[in-house]
Amino acid sequence: MASWFWLAVVVLISWGVVGLLQKLSTNHLSGESATIWLIVGFVLFLPLIYPGKMVFSYPFRGIALGLLSGFVNALGAWALLAALRSGGKASVVSPFGALYPIVVVLIAPFILHESISLMQGVGVVCALIAVALLSS
Repeated sequence: MASWFWLAVVVLISWGVVGLLQKLSTNHLSGESATIWLIVGFVLFLPLIYPGKMVFSYPFRGIALGLLSGFVNALGAWALLAALRSGGKASVVSPFGALYPIVVVLIAPFILHESISLMQGVGVVCALIAVALLSS
């Protein structure tokens, strides 16, 4: 198996556990507080994965896109945690939030110049149907 596959398995397991931990944390914390602790956990993990290269030795465009990505990620994390805190069921909110790749699939042809196959389009429709079924 390709190395990306095993990393994707780590994503699946890690984010699956995160969905449970986020709901448990928002039983005791506000969405804002849970977001701060999420970020602290991320910062504590950074030394394990940081390559040791000088942070500012990268091109400005890469750093700016990374910062923007971090901001939008934090916004999404806060909204997810706030949704859970405000009574959203983890079994509905987490799968709905996990549909974020649909945004990428829909804009990829325009920004990334990638094509979408018929099968991917069917997958998007199936995912939307699944969330509708989960939320009913």
